[in-house]
Amino acid sequence: MKITKFTSIALVAATFTATVLSGAAYADGKGQDHAKADPMKGMAMADADMTNAEVRKIDKDAKKITLKHEAIKNLDMPGMTMVFQVKDASMLDKVQAGDKIKFKVISEGGAYVVTAIEPTK
Repeated sequence: MKITKFTSIALVAATFTATVLSGAAYADGKGQDHAKADPMKGMAMADADMTNAEVRKIDKDAKKITLKHEAIKNLDMPGMTMVFQVKDASMLDKVQAGDKIKFKVISEGGAYVVTAIEPTK
């Protein structure tokens, strides 16, 4: 069988199309039964980013909070006491030194920034 330039191009195009289409089907979730999805799973995932801590100090003017925290899994950071910037200074109005909290922190521009604070019971 003689392979022509046209045949080679057609084979490459067919392979590329099949690869793209199989990736698109995977990306949009086809084949997954969303009716059986656990609605609590999303909440558990969000809660997984939260870390337990105790508020040690608040500096509203500098938008900073000092926390004695457990290991922060999403940053691969062990437990310690440290100062964090806060995304929104109004979060500091909800807490005071000594409060037990859960918080979410991200690495942003080389700084660790608290993006959410929730009091715990």
